[in-house]
Order: sequence, then structure tokens, then C-alpha cells
Amino acid sequence: MSDTTRQAPSPADVASMARPRPTADGRSVEAVTAVPAIEVTGAQALVLSLEAIGCDTVFGIPGGAILPAYDPMLDSKKVRHILVRHEQGAGHAAEGYAAATGKVGVCMATSGPGATNLVTPLADAHMDSVPVVAITGQVASAAIGTDAFQEADIRGITMPITKHNYLVTDPARIPQAIAEAFHVASTGRPGPVLVDISKDALQSRTRFTWPPQIDLPGYRPVLRPHGKQIREASRLMAAARRPVLYVGGGVVRAGASEALRRLVELTQIPVVTTLMARGTVPDSNPLNLGMPGMHGTVAAVTALQKSDLIIALGARFDDRVTGQLSTFAPEAKVVHADIDPAEISKNRIADVPIVGDAGEVIKDLIEQVTLDRATAEAGAWDFAAWRERVAEWKATFPLGWTESEDGTLSPQYVIERIGALSGPEATYVAGVGQHQMWAAQFVHYERPNAWINSGGLGTMGFSVPAAMGAKVAEPERTVWAIDGDGCFQMTNQELATCVINNIPVKVAIINNSSLGMVRQWQTLFYNERYSNTDLQPMSQRVPDFVKLADAYGCLGLRAETPEEVEAVIKQALETNDRPVVIDFIVHRDAMVWPMVPAGVSNDMIQAARHEAPVWERED
Repeated sequence: MSDTTRQAPSPADVASMARPRPTADGRSVEAVTAVPAIEVTGAQALVLSLEAIGCDTVFGIPGGAILPAYDPMLDSKKVRHILVRHEQGAGHAAEGYAAATGKVGVCMATSGPGATNLVTPLADAHMDSVPVVAITGQVASAAIGTDAFQEADIRGITMPITKHNYLVTDPARIPQAIAEAFHVASTGRPGPVLVDISKDALQSRTRFTWPPQIDLPGYRPVLRPHGKQIREASRLMAAARRPVLYVGGGVVRAGASEALRRLVELTQIPVVTTLMARGTVPDSNPLNLGMPGMHGTVAAVTALQKSDLIIALGARFDDRVTGQLSTFAPEAKVVHADIDPAEISKNRIADVPIVGDAGEVIKDLIEQVTLDRATAEAGAWDFAAWRERVAEWKATFPLGWTESEDGTLSPQYVIERIGALSGPEATYVAGVGQHQMWAAQFVHYERPNAWINSGGLGTMGFSVPAAMGAKVAEPERTVWAIDGDGCFQMTNQELATCVINNIPVKVAIINNSSLGMVRQWQTLFYNERYSNTDLQPMSQRVPDFVKLADAYGCLGLRAETPEEVEAVIKQALETNDRPVVIDFIVHRDAMVWPMVPAGVSNDMIQAARHEAPVWERED
């Protein structure tokens, strides 16, 4: 037979022809062995492309427009498909997979409502710079624009919330679109890419070869920083007296945590790690002041406010960190390094702008600082007095909580014990709200990627499916989904996915019978008028989460007193043959402290309710 007429091999056969190899940055994948031209359907070309580029897991749900792709996927021995219960779960699972490993997460859905159900996780991934490729089916090309059954312009819908997206109607372009999508998602500032493929393109025949030619003439991320800017940054660091390293999630995405730790050790500059950067510097490091922002530590917020130089690495000066922007760090000069030039000076004007990959920036800073310190004049690089001052703030205002007067369970105690008993090698995935802040505060993080959450978009329902994705990516790790009873009820159906696919995540429901963070704001700012935040009366269990867990085939446990907490956590840690769900019944009116109310100056940080702002009591 000639190449044009021979029968197409299965995806498993072709996979043996192409061996994927990660690039140096560990985030993108390229094929190093060519695949000879073969005749296949567009659907087969899609599966072969996923195999050749190194994709090993797809989270998704089939439907009419994407159905042609599911037939060859059945034959693939390289790509594992995990059937979720909702497309939003597929998207968040892809995010969890990507956040745990730095690899590209992949999700798949059909046209219309299947595709639109991916909008929230795509927006979430876009805000938090998570590398995700979403593959969606589209109605036949001849029907596009006719309001055909289950048609939606998902490319237009997702244009503002993706790095790039494609509508593919020619089966010959499928390999190129997949290769480009993975490249764009994983390079530069990571983010989501959507590939929408018409049904007739999946059904039509084409010639498949690998690797395809990537044609992205306008896409040239700047990785290496300019030497002049690095030298100027080092000069400002030497001259500073109150510098702070302000570290964001960009350092995590760049895989630059080890380099950052060397920079901290070299300079001895105090460091704050944002919500997205927890673990980049170990909490055990005395120079780590913790998390800044609305619910950050007093030491972190105060250090930024009093600093004379901020070295921002992979951070974007978002409103939750700065508070009232006009009053943020009024005496500080700013060195701002980010791979995305659009972020630099977007909110706070940078005195020294540096465009580049965080790992490259930090490496060059280490070299320049080492050189400059060797020839420095007396007094330069001396931050001893500043370190002593921030250490005093850290000691004076440690994180803590007040036990409830009625003896009910403190949520902070529950989360602290989960972290202490599970250890730093576990992965902790949070939903959004009070439990998210407590998990960021009271679990000690010693490594990057141990903390996964929805930071920018603040997506309720993120935790369970994202934990599922993280566990698939790293099955040897203990993975906790720390969730609220409100968040849990948005995506708990993915427990069925976990049971059927042997994904033994552990779920801690911090159950205060309410939408806790909203209730906290109603307590503080709306005269305790609790409009539509109580999910159930405290005397009832609607639903009973233990029974719900049992119905899904999980182990369901409950703790209502401090004496019961450690026993159920230990039982969960010893159970690895199925998911575990623990219903922790906690005090309803526990609050997240410290707190800077929205829109006010960080000078107004309060360590606890009814206390005066820190500035009125100290300094």
C-alpha cells in the first residue's frame, strides 16, 4: 500500500513513533521524533497530536459535536480520559493538575452548553496564570452562525479570558492548532488556550504528520531581562534601608522558588509571599513575614507600608494587596519584574521596570548582587536594624484565634491540625472564602505547589475538582480539599468521579452552616443583617454530608468537638482506598483576622475585631 491509501494505525501505534521531551523550563513539551505522513480522520489527528505532545490526562464529558474525538480516544494507551460529572469540574481539574506539576492541564467539552460551562475555569486560569488547553467541539462548519442546535460562539465568548483561541474547520490544521495551543499556554505568562473544532473537521480525513510547523510571528515572550535594569535594581537594593521582597505567583509558575530562596539568603531582605505564592519561601524561614493584603499578617502589611524599596517579583499589585492604592507604601521606590509587560506600572508606577521570566530575573539579580556586595562601601547592604524591626512586628502580632465562648469548634484549630498532621509534603487545595484564608494562614507551607487555590477570580466550587486534578497529577501525595459548606455544594458531584476513577482525595468541610465570608462582612458592615447567607439552621443538616459521602461511596466522618478532630484526621490519613469526607461542625461566627476593609488604606489594618488600627497602638 502507498502512504495515501494504507490503513491508519491506532493512536497507540503512532505514540511509539514520537517520544515527547520537556523543554528546559519544564512547562512546554515538544516532539523530538518525526511521525511519517499517514491518512487519518481529524479526530484521530487530534488524539495523535495529544499523544505526541506529551498529554497523559484529559478531563471531560462527551457530547454530539465532540463525539467523533471520543472514538479514537478509546484506543489510546497514552491518554487517560477521566469522565467528570460537570464541565466546570473538568476545567478546574485541569487547573489543579497544572498547578500541582507545572505541566499543561487539558479539558474537553462539547459545543454550546458544554463549552460555556468551561467559561468559569477558563477565566479562573486566566486570572491565576494557569497553563490549560481546553478542546471543544463545534457544530459543523456549514451550520456555524445559523443558531444550530447546541451552537455557541465559544471563541468569541472566551476571547477576553484566554491567552489565545482557535476555531478549526480544516482537519489538516488540527495538529498545528494543538501544538501552538500547548506552546502558548505554557510559555511566557502561562494561561488558558481554547481550541474549538467543528464536527465536520473531526470527521473528515486528512494527512497527519508530526511535528507540525508552529506559526506565531507575533508571539515572542521576553525571557531574559535587560542587564541595565538588573544593575539599577541592585543599586537601589544596596542603597535601601527598609527593603522588602514582594513575591507573587509568577515565581511559582516560573519554577523559580529555589532561585528565590538563594536570593533571600544572599540579601537577607525580609520577604512577603502573596496568596498565590505561599510556599515559595518556607514559612520556617525567619525572613518570611507571611502573606500581605486584606487578610495578611500584620508584619507583612506593615513592612510593605513602611518600606523604602519594594522588589516585586512576579506580582501584580492587585487591590487585595495594596488596599487603597494611593496610600500604599508611600515612601517606597519600586523595582517591578514580570514576564508580562502589561502588568508593569499598571497599578503602581515602577521606578525600575524589568520584563523577563522570574527565574531569569532572579538568577541575574543573584549574579549582580554578589558582584556589587563584593565591592560595596561601608553601610551598603546593611539591613540589620530593619530585620530587627520587622521581627518585632512579627512577634508582637502573631497569627492566632480566640476560642468560642460556647465551646464550639474553632475552624482555625481544625485547619491547623490538618496541616500539622499531614505535613509539608501534602498538597492543600482550598475553595474560596473564610476557609481559604484560614488555610493560607494556619497551614505551614515549606514548598511551592503545596498550596493551590482560586486567587484572582475567587471561584466557589474550585476545591474538590481541583484537588481531584492535583491527585491525578501526583498520586503519591496526600491531597486535601479544604472547603466550605457553601463551596462544597457547588461541585461535590465530582466525588463520584473520584470514587469511580480511584482518586482518593481527602475533603475537609469547614461547616458553619452559612456563606461565612459574606456573613462576616454583614456582621462588620451591614449591622448584622444576615440577608440570604444562612445555608441551613444550625440544628439541621441539609444535606447531611456524612450520608452524602456514604452515598457517593466515600468514607464519611464528622467532628463537632476539639477532642474529635485529631482522631478523624488520622483516620482520613490512614484511608487511601477511597475518598474521605470530614464534616467539621464549626463556630458560625468565627472571623478571619487580621483584616483591612476593602477600599481603605493598609494603615488601617486591624488585628482583631473592635481593636484600633495597628498604627494607633504601635509605632
